[in-house]
This record gives sequence, C-alpha cells and structure tokens, in this order.
Amino acid sequence: MEIKFTTTKTSWSDKFDIIMIVYINSAPGLLNGILLIFLASISLIPGNAFVCHSEASRNANEVLQIHIVPHTHDDVGWLKTVDQYYYGANNSIQRAGVQYILDSVIPALEANPMRRFIYVEMAFFKRWWVEQSPTMQARVKALVERGQLEFVNGGWCMNDEGTTHYNAIIDQMTLGLQFINENFGSKARPRVAWHIDTFGHSAEQASLFAQMSFEGFFFARIHYADMEKRTREQRMELMWRGSKSLGKSSEIFTGVLYHHYSPPTGFCFDILCDDPPIQDDSRLFDKNVKERVELFINETCEHALHYKSRHIMLTMGDDFNYQNAEMWFKNLDKLINYVNKDGRVNVFYSTPSNYVDAVKGIELAIKTDDFFPYADCPHCYWTGYFTSRPALKGYVRRNNNLLQVCKQLEVLGNLEDSEHSSQTLRDAMAVAQHHDAVTGTEKQHVAYDYAKRLAMGAEQCKMVISSALTKITRRENSEADIQYTFCDYLNISVCRGTETRKSFTITVYNPVARIVDTIIRVPVFSKHVQVFGVDSKPVRFAIQPVTEVTRFVRGTLGDAPYVLVFPAVSVPPLGLAMYQVNVTPKAGKSIGNTRSSSKKRELKANSVDYIIENKHLRLTFSNKNGRLVEIENLESQIKQSVDQQFFWYNSSVGNNVSDQASNAYNFRPNSSTHFNVSVDNRAKITVFKSNVVQEIHQVFSPWVSQVVRLYPNKPFAEFEYTIGPIKMSPELGKEVISRFDTSLNTNGVFYTDANGREMQRRKRDYRPTWSYEDKEPVAGNYYPVNSRAYIKDDTGIQLTVMTDRSVGSSSIKDGSLKFMVHRRLLYNDGTVDGEPLNEPGRDGHGLIVRGRFLVLLEASKNSARLHRLIGEEEFMRPLLSFSEGAGSWAQYHYHLKQRYQILQGHTSEGDYHGYQEESGYQALTRPLPANVHLLTLEKHGKVLLLRLEHQFAVGEDDELSKPVSVQLKGLFSDFTILSVTELNLSANLVKTELKNAVDWGGAFRENRISNDSFDVTLNAMEIRTFKIDVEWKQSHRY
Repeated sequence: MEIKFTTTKTSWSDKFDIIMIVYINSAPGLLNGILLIFLASISLIPGNAFVCHSEASRNANEVLQIHIVPHTHDDVGWLKTVDQYYYGANNSIQRAGVQYILDSVIPALEANPMRRFIYVEMAFFKRWWVEQSPTMQARVKALVERGQLEFVNGGWCMNDEGTTHYNAIIDQMTLGLQFINENFGSKARPRVAWHIDTFGHSAEQASLFAQMSFEGFFFARIHYADMEKRTREQRMELMWRGSKSLGKSSEIFTGVLYHHYSPPTGFCFDILCDDPPIQDDSRLFDKNVKERVELFINETCEHALHYKSRHIMLTMGDDFNYQNAEMWFKNLDKLINYVNKDGRVNVFYSTPSNYVDAVKGIELAIKTDDFFPYADCPHCYWTGYFTSRPALKGYVRRNNNLLQVCKQLEVLGNLEDSEHSSQTLRDAMAVAQHHDAVTGTEKQHVAYDYAKRLAMGAEQCKMVISSALTKITRRENSEADIQYTFCDYLNISVCRGTETRKSFTITVYNPVARIVDTIIRVPVFSKHVQVFGVDSKPVRFAIQPVTEVTRFVRGTLGDAPYVLVFPAVSVPPLGLAMYQVNVTPKAGKSIGNTRSSSKKRELKANSVDYIIENKHLRLTFSNKNGRLVEIENLESQIKQSVDQQFFWYNSSVGNNVSDQASNAYNFRPNSSTHFNVSVDNRAKITVFKSNVVQEIHQVFSPWVSQVVRLYPNKPFAEFEYTIGPIKMSPELGKEVISRFDTSLNTNGVFYTDANGREMQRRKRDYRPTWSYEDKEPVAGNYYPVNSRAYIKDDTGIQLTVMTDRSVGSSSIKDGSLKFMVHRRLLYNDGTVDGEPLNEPGRDGHGLIVRGRFLVLLEASKNSARLHRLIGEEEFMRPLLSFSEGAGSWAQYHYHLKQRYQILQGHTSEGDYHGYQEESGYQALTRPLPANVHLLTLEKHGKVLLLRLEHQFAVGEDDELSKPVSVQLKGLFSDFTILSVTELNLSANLVKTELKNAVDWGGAFRENRISNDSFDVTLNAMEIRTFKIDVEWKQSHRY
C-alpha cells in the first residue's frame, strides 16, 4: 500500500484538518486506483515548525529534520554479572557481549565518515579500552575527535535515581568523566545526560546534571498518564529546575523520548530483531524500498506531531544492540539515502548533543517537581524496587561511608606508592549505583556479584586505612607497626577484635568536619571491664547481655555473651580518638561502670506504662500492648501520641483486573488491607536502663523484633528493627512495613528527600502537573526515601524519621508515615528471567534484615537543624578500628605530644589556631560551620579534590540557611594550600570555562575565590568543587 499525504492548517484554532489520500495498488483483476478521501481531526497545540510534504511541494526551511542516533544500552549487570555482560558469557540467560559491540562499531564508523555512534557506560568502555593496542586506541581517538564516536552521560554506569544517594551519584559520575578526560581530553566531555532506562526521575538528579555542566537530559520512562498528556499537548520537552534553592542554575533542558529508547516500529536492524532489512536490488525478489520509505515517513511524521520544533530524534538501538554493527549501519545508510531522495523529510546521522544544538531557543515550560513514582500501566507502579534487596541497599550505604573515610585517610596519610588504594572500592561503588544494582532488580547471582565486588574493595580500603592510621599514630623512630582490624558485623554483636582479647584499643575516626559525639557498642567475653580515654581517664560504660534475637541472627559468626556500651565524646573533625579497654574474666576494680538493669515485663492491665528518657526526649510504652504510645520533647515541651507497629501486605500474583504481580520492580498488594505481624497486636517487652543507654526491647512475632534506644545528649530515638526470615504461605508473598501513626492533621501531605538532599512535598492521590487516577491506592502513593521523610501540621509540630538505607515510604492516611522495610515474593512473573524476589539468606531459610530509624519530634521551624546535622553524622558515621593491647593507645598519645611540639615550631600564628594537645589528632585546624559539609577530600591525579556543600535549603532554618563563608587558607593541619582552582561539580571542567559552555537553560553562577585567603562562599544547597595543590608540612613525616 502506498500512502501519500499532506497536512493543511484550516484555522487558527488548535485543530488541524488532515486530508489523507490513500492509493491502494491491488492485484491484477481487481479494481485499481480506488481513491479514498477521508477527514481526520487531530488535536494539537499550535506551533509546529514543519510540514510533512508531498513530493510536489517542498520547502527546505520547513522540512522535518530527523536526527538518527545509533546507540546501545548496556546494563552494568542485571540478568548477568557485569563481567559476563562484557565477555558475552552465560549466554543461556541473555545473548549479550559488550566487547563485541565495541569491536564491531569502530570499523563500521571508519567505513563511512557520516556515521555516528554514542556510548554511555564507562565501566564497560574502560574494560575494552585497556585491552586495545596503541594503534586501535589511536583509531578510536580519531573517531572521537571527528565527532563520529561521542560519549554521552559518561558516568561509570547509568545510575538509578530512586535508591541512590547524591554522594554516590557524584562519585560514580566523576569516576567515569575523569576516565574520559584522562584518555580523550576535555574536548570529548559529554554534553548530554542520558538516563533512558531508569525507573523514574528525581529532581536532585536534574539539579546535579545541571551542576555538572550538561546541556541536556534525556530519558524514556515516565508515568503513562503523564506521557499521554505530554504527547497530546506537545510538552515532551521542558526546562527542568531541579532545585528550588539553586533556582535557575539548576535548570536543564529535558527531553522525553517517544519510542521508549527503541527504534520506530519496524526499523530495528539488529541481530536480535526480526524487522525486514532495506532490500533495494532490482535484480532480486522482495524489493521493498517504497514500502519502507513510506512507513518510515509515516512513523516519523506521527512522532513529530508531539514535539514543538521541526527536529526530532530517533533512538536507533536498544539493549546490547550493535554486536554486528555493520548490519545496523548498512541498513541505516540505505534508509537515509532513499528517504532523502523522496524529499519529504530530511534524515541524517546525529547525536544527542547535535540535537540539543538544533532545538536551542525554543520556548519551554518550567518543571519544578519530579517524575516519581513511575507506572507503565494503571496497575503497574514501579515502587517495589525502592525497598527490594534491603540488605544489599544497606551494604551499599555502609560501603559508601567506608569509601569516604578511605579517600580522606588516603590523603591525610599521604600514602605514596602504596600497594593498596581506594580504587577497587571506588569502582565497585560506582558499579553498585547502576539502575539494576542498588535497586535490587537483578538476579540473585548478580546481587552476590555486586556484594563480592564491594567486599573486595572494602578489604583494599581497610589496608589503606590501616596504613594511614599507622603513619598518623606512629611514634618517632618507631619501627613497630600496629595491626589494625575492622569489624563488619558490629550490628549483630560480632567482632573478633574484641570478643576474645583481654586488652584492646579502639580507634575512632570521625570523617565529619566538625566535632562529633558517638556511641561505641562492641561485644566482649566478660562483664568485668575497664575503659580509659585520653590521659588514662576512666570512661563511663554499661554492660548488656547479648539478646536472644541477636544470638539467633549471628548464628555461629560470634559467641560473645555481652555488649560493652560507652560514649566517645568530642571526637575532633577529621580526627581520631582512642580508647583502651581491659577485660577480665573475674570481678575486679571496674572503673566507670554503670549497672544496667534489665527486666522482662509481663503486660498487665493495671501496671504502670514503661518510660525511657534522656534530657531531650521521653518515650512512653503501653503496659497493655507493649507498643509505643507517646513521644515527648522535654526541651520544646511538645507532646505527641505516636503508635508504631509492623504490618505486612499480601503480594498480588495478578487478578481479573490486571495480570500485573508484585515483583522486584513493582509493588502491587492484592488489596489495600495490611495485616499486623503480631497475632494479638501486642509486643513482648524487656526494659534495659543505665546511665549510658536506655532501651525497650519489643518482640512482635517470631520473625519481627525491635529495640528502641535513647542515648544521653542525643535528640533522637533509635528504632533498630530485625525482620526475617519472613514467614511465608504457599504462593503468597509478604511486603513488610513499619508504620508510625500520630494525631497530626496533615491533610494528605508528607515530605520525602530527593537522593538525600532537598525535600520534596508529596500529597496523597495527587500529581502537580497531571490528573492522578486512583487505580492502585497504596502502591501509587509510595515514594523513594534515601535519608528521611517527615509529616507536620499547622500547629508547627513535625515528626521526622531518618533511614539508614533506601526504602519506600508513604502516608496512606493523615498523620501516618509508613516505610517498607523488607519484601519476600514467591510468585514468578518472569520479569527477572523467571526468578522471584526470594532471597535465601545465610542459611537458606530466608533473608534477615537489621536496620535503623532515627526518630525526631520537634517544632517544624527547628527540625531542619536537627535532621540535617544528624543526617550528615549518620551518613558519615565514625569508623572504628581495633588493635590488640594498649600499645597503639600509648603510642598514639606519645605521638600527639611530639606532633604538637613540632607544629608549634613550624606553623605561623593563626595557621593552627584552636588546636589543643589533649584533643587528639585532627586534620582540620578548626571545625567547619555547622551548615557546611565536607563532601569530598580525595586524591585526583597529582592534586587533591575538595568539595564543600551547604547542606541546608532555602527557608529551612532562620540562620543555617543563610550563605556561609569558609576560609581555605590554614584549614588543614598537615599541608598548606598553594593554589585553588574551581571546577564544575563533576570535576571535569574548570569553572572559568563553564561560562562559555552553558549558554542555554542553566544560569552561570560565579562565586570568586579570594586570592589571599582562599575565601569561598556557599549559598543554600550549593556544592563547590576545588582542585587544590598542596605542600606537606614537616610534621607529617612522623
């Protein structure tokens, strides 16, 4: 069938009449040349700058311009591991090998200088690059210089946006972009961000990309109802302002792709596809040029109706495409040739950056919210992955903490030519940010692979940290090195460095750039203990028995019967504190011990409610059901009823309304009803009290328990939950939530963080820019939480809950805040190659998860200064290391005296002000202001990379949201800063060059650095990145 049509605008309204003339070429003997004329009315927004012409009427200025973008989407792990995907191994699962894609694309590009190709994932590209000969590397560089091969996005992976923390996003992007800069130069810098397969999109991601100097941001997955509205109204492109605090400087041009990230229907020329090739040899049968050209023009003209300009971009590729690149390019060459000969549209090879250049200047609406949650059908909400594989999510978060410590101490130890480095963990953490890694949407064997890579990187970093600590604490002329060990399972009372030793030293390193108080909890073999701090001063402590729940969870990993608990007070910024612990089998002089009383409480109707309190908070638990009843802020004199319980949703396996089941991606309960994990809605409780900690232990069921703690001088209550193995019924999955119910009148409104930074306002059953249909009343109201969520009311009371990992959260009813903390599914719906989300755990009986919430009750106006600073401390928790005996403790304090004397003689006045001999080692001469977070301190080639972050948003706090200045000169105790160069956020572009690089969308914000004192000013939510050249001081040799 041959289709020819023209479009004619019949009025100035938003209706276009399209007269379509269809010629049907029938077989001989049938009626030929039947002319069918019909009228179709298509609703459009006026402003299309193109016309799809007939052959007789052409105007080059109005012809539709079609950008052909050849690409491959290569998952950095999913159904196969990252290395299996690279090599093309394990093809029984999926036929995909990235090395063959790159092997194939390079000669295909060289065969025709008009061809283009984009590549995204540097985790794969580096694997391939290091295997190439110098000759091949030169050929690739030539293609990059000519613009035939273009890097897009450029991160180590295409990171997820719902379950990632901004710190890890910045690190993985920096890693990939640094690789490009080092091997191809700054001219190869990616200009466009490309997140075509992530499952929803965060405002913070848009803001980060704008700050990384990207000029455009493209993706495919948005809510089906939003997509329908945008296509109807020509709003597929927009200007996204990701940060309310940063304003215009966080804006980025954003495009929603039309055909997912696939080719138009019928035009996939990959070995994995079945579409017909372009057959143009008249000597052979089945020549199809006319039909293929006509279909292509029809597809692209329909596509163009939904965009404002006369340019459209076609993504010619898909998952692991181009393993035979010539098959693609040979057909695309023919398609471009014959379509252009037809003349109704203009087709050419292009790249996303070429497309952005072509559409610059079109008028676009500004978007300030985000694209969560994502759904691709009325019952298909991708909100389950916010929680899937919660143990992996927690492990990723803890290893990010370790990585920041590792990078800092790699600098502060000035470790030259060390056989160990942070690089292995940097790579593993970057891979783990992939949108099928930390999300929990991978197969089980791939999840194990991600965890293994993290563990291997962690071991390397422990070596780095041990070397740095040895160097920092070594006594002058001492040849003996202290052996530091680390304990990964302290949360389940397992630590070989403390369980069997009679004497050991605990070294506490604080990675936060201000003084921090923390609590130490370590297992010991006896309750007869002594703890000493600076100058052999005794430290108060408490001894608690290891609980039955913890004994069950740890199994054979450890057998210590007691837990030692004591406070580490005033740990200096980027500094150390050391504590000596002596343990004896029998009772002796136990200095500093405060007895902890423990009683198992039987719930009685007439007994008194149970209370734990410190100077900040009082928590009351019911004597009838053992549950939390009330939280009172003693300082603010705020009292609020709070009932906290655990429930589970029954996972859907599909029904007569929709066959969509709950799976690793999707959350779909089979009803809005959830069930209490406790049969009688009660919890058995045990109370522990001492001067160091007060605890309520709750057992809700054989597989759900919790410890609620209050520590002195801490304004939060800690809720440590232990869940699993989840008890299952045949074919029925469970999705477990922790729910906080209050009497706050919230009017359906709650707040969640965006990747751990700015807060996003959410409203139940509502979307700011399109009409929400209540098809899934529970799943459709879940949002990602990476650090905190809160509810508040008009009286000014706010309940904030902080998380230790990424989870899904919602407020299904007013005054309520719920968090999904664990999932176990048995139904196989085929989404992850036939594998349900049923994690076996260590013993094969099911995964056990232990996590933490920190709960704050405060006046709304004062809440930000609490949750922002506590959030910083929780994300950058102090690192504990252990050494045998008291040698390291004694050596450290001797070294401090030596170092202090040297610094007195070799530093000018004011260059080391504030240092006190007894305060312990600290890398900073003074703490940073409370609203400034030291985000990055790491080696960056031959210089250091420093990032400072203003961690408050506009309007969050009367004082701490204000601009703040930091003087870099004299800030570090071990080195002098010689020069400072400001870079963009991803550290791949000098800031002075940025003004010319960004000329559309985001505004250039220029904050100069004082040449004399290196003073820098930070505005609310601003991150500034610096390359610093330093000279080490003499003291650092000891």
